[in-house]
Amino acid sequence: MKFRRRLATVAGVIALVGCAACQRRSADALAAGAASEKTVVASIRAEPRSFNRYTTRDLTGVVIGYLSHSSLVRINRQTDRLEPELAEGWDLLPDGLTYRLKLRPGVQFSDGHPFSSADVVFSFAAIYDPDAGGLLADTLQVRGKPLIVRAEAANVITVRFPFPFAPGLRILDGVPIYPRHRLESALTAGTFASAWGLSTPLSELAGLGPFVLQRYEPGQRLVFDRNPRYWRNDAGGHALPAVDHVVLDIIPDQDTEQLRIASGDVDFTQSELRPSDYAPMKRAEADGRVKLTDLGEGRDGDLLWFNLTPSLKNDPRAAWLQSATFRRAVSQAVDRDLFVNTVYLGAAVPGYGVVSPGNHGWYTDVSAPGYDAAAAAASLAGLGLADRHGDGKLTDAKGVPVRFSLLTQKGNTSLERGAEMIRESLGRLGIQVDVVDFEVGALIHQFSKGEYDAVYFRLLTTDTDPVLNLDFWLSSGSAHVWHPSQTSPATPWEQEIDRLMNEITTITDQNRRRTLFADVQRIMAHEAPAICFAFPKLWFAMNGRIEQATPAPFRPPVMWNPAVLSLRTPG
Repeated sequence: MKFRRRLATVAGVIALVGCAACQRRSADALAAGAASEKTVVASIRAEPRSFNRYTTRDLTGVVIGYLSHSSLVRINRQTDRLEPELAEGWDLLPDGLTYRLKLRPGVQFSDGHPFSSADVVFSFAAIYDPDAGGLLADTLQVRGKPLIVRAEAANVITVRFPFPFAPGLRILDGVPIYPRHRLESALTAGTFASAWGLSTPLSELAGLGPFVLQRYEPGQRLVFDRNPRYWRNDAGGHALPAVDHVVLDIIPDQDTEQLRIASGDVDFTQSELRPSDYAPMKRAEADGRVKLTDLGEGRDGDLLWFNLTPSLKNDPRAAWLQSATFRRAVSQAVDRDLFVNTVYLGAAVPGYGVVSPGNHGWYTDVSAPGYDAAAAAASLAGLGLADRHGDGKLTDAKGVPVRFSLLTQKGNTSLERGAEMIRESLGRLGIQVDVVDFEVGALIHQFSKGEYDAVYFRLLTTDTDPVLNLDFWLSSGSAHVWHPSQTSPATPWEQEIDRLMNEITTITDQNRRRTLFADVQRIMAHEAPAICFAFPKLWFAMNGRIEQATPAPFRPPVMWNPAVLSLRTPG
């Protein structure tokens, strides 16, 4: 009942603020220095952590990267096909390992400096430099070895793989090419890790993307202006981008964000609608204020993982907190059907593995055990965890309470509701869970340091092919979140996943690759280092004045292709 009343309140507020939308949009654009009809106003939920995409992997950094930079190739998020970007064409050489790429002629950085193969070679040198503080190196390796990038001419490069690599040049999607003339001195001096930080004068930034960052107001917004030197044209030969400005309003609270979309104050967000927002947004669509797009089942779900790093070795709880039996009991303690209905209001599908059924080419039904509170309780008892005081709370044999903290993102409704349901479900078994919420930047910082018990958060899939997410799957990966960057596999099951993923990486038989990855998914379901309870069904809301947008079931749904955005002509 409370939830229904809240929906009615939200709908009422939307109706009240809708009439002021155009005036407020103009006021915000003027305040941001973007006084133009051709201004797109989008929202982001977190402050940028850096302007250097090589040293940050959060969603805000990804969006800034799409706006400001270009890659050699990209994956079209709607078609899942590889497309040319800065490289206008390529050939695979007879050795089966080397690609020769021809770069587009006449391309310039936003500061007017010519782009050439030297910038590509420099960019990969920065990515692979161990002192540069980068996060992309482990995503650009095959069996632990880097790609070899060389310049053959000013407009020709070669990319040599150390082993046969099934996805080929898809590995280069989303890897921005940086200007050597701006950053080489920092790389040489060993200061690249701090280059292009938030205190960097914006005039020192340069990129090959459709927009240029012109203004950053901490806690408020980022303002991007059209890059007049952008290299891409539309199908009619007209220069892109079609809009003059993009404003990213920083709105941490999802309620506020959705109200501003429905009112017309914000054109779109960087994620899908919450199920609770569907009904009011549907009414807003009927009024002509927004348009909704059905994106199908999400490729990513919210994940629960426990800290399996050695940092907990002296913690008296480590024996059970880092136990696979404990993790499986946690998984069985949560009713996934109830989870779907409570957290997502039915707009999701139950999850038993970490790969979404929406990833049709790679998903395997792992047939993991479903909800069984009695079995979960028996597993906990097998670990020596029992209610020794008759108060409904478990302790171990030494009297240590079975209690842990669960970190999650503040202001994200699905994460907050999901964490609460996990707390309630485990509480019924006598496990005490303390939910602690953080702003997203602080949350990432906290678990990156290994200072946590458990985390409930969403990681972003970068490609449907699992090999393009090796930083998650491999024990050496920086996004192997439960125990990242291992020098050697800490467990036999991680060693086996490493072996399987390395084979999937190098063989070209697609059926064999799928069979092997099914084995990976089964191991993950059994060991449960990361647990997913549901995958949301995605709807995307966008202001009706936006045209030519290309929404896709990945985050960010639209900003993966910002150059094509245009605005409907009034009248």
